[in-house]
Parts: sequence; C-alpha cells; structure tokens
Amino acid sequence: MAEHPEPTAPDSVPGLLVTERLFLRPPRESDLDAIFEACQDPEIQRWTVVPSPYRREDAEYFVNDLAVNGRRTGENLVWCVVERAGGALVGTQGLVRVPGRPGTAEVGWWATREHRGRGYTVEAARAVAHHAITELGLRRLEWTAYVGNEGSRAVAEKVGFRFEGTLRSYAEQRGEFRDSWVGGLLATDLAD
Repeated sequence: MAEHPEPTAPDSVPGLLVTERLFLRPPRESDLDAIFEACQDPEIQRWTVVPSPYRREDAEYFVNDLAVNGRRTGENLVWCVVERAGGALVGTQGLVRVPGRPGTAEVGWWATREHRGRGYTVEAARAVAHHAITELGLRRLEWTAYVGNEGSRAVAEKVGFRFEGTLRSYAEQRGEFRDSWVGGLLATDLAD
C-alpha cells in the first residue's frame, strides 16, 4: 500500500478530521493507486455500490469528480481514512445528504482488507458522525447496509446508531434491489 506524507497541523488541509490514530481528508490524486487496489477486494464489491469489476477509471472518477463536486456542493462529502503513523490508506468514509429530508444524511464506509479488525472504521465513523451533527448541524444520520453485512452493522452499533429495521427490496446494487438494514443516529445517540 502506498505511503502518503500527512500534515501535522489540522488546519493545513481543508476538510481534515483528526482522531487519535487517523487523518480523514478529502481524496487526492496520490490516493488513486491505493483506492484502485483496495476496491479489487471482493468483500468491498460485495457489500458496497463500487463498480464490479473496479477499473482505474472508477478510482479516477471517485477522486476527481465525485469527491470534488460533492465537497463543492456540500451534498456528498468523502474522506480517505489514513493512518497518522505512516499514512497508509485504511478506508473511506462518506456522508451524503438525503434529498427531500432536510438535516438528514446517509453515512457509508469501507475498510481495506489488511486494516479490518483494528477499530479504525469505528474511530473514523465516530469522527464523521460528530462532525456531521456538531459542525454541519445535521439532525439525523442514517446508516444502511445490505442484509448480512455484519461488519458494517457492528461498526454502526459501536458508533451509536440505533437499529430501526429491515427494508425489503430497498437498495439497488448493480441493477438488483436488495433487502437492507437501516439505523439512525441523533445527537443524543452519539457514543462516547
């Protein structure tokens, strides 16, 4: 996995979130190889909406279009999650405003295979949730995952999302509608 030099001062990168072990920052051109490599993982393709097969062009779109335009409009914020020590990409986090429901956004994440099980996704998701509610003033965050994605559900529960049910034939993935779990998080639910 490619190493990335990281800033030491939180103010040096717009959109930067800092945790004990991680930097969450907007994707940049130097992340392309690491994102492309990570998204070859069949588990990421199985549980997310990343294209399958995942091509270099998909990573370029993610970094140069989706992330840039999403940040510009404030409708779709994307962060690369990198280790503070060494700068390795450990995953991504996303926050997408829900059209027609003011003050609501959906969260999403994936973690690289070699960095799963270390608590990085929980740490990053807590930072995004805190930022969304305290800095962006959102009133509700929603988490959805395809039924069976136990890893994502465990992260959501540790962050403080409350499980709200199963929605049948809810979320589309590559042309197929799948049953999905849904959870919600309000300011009063933020886990310590």
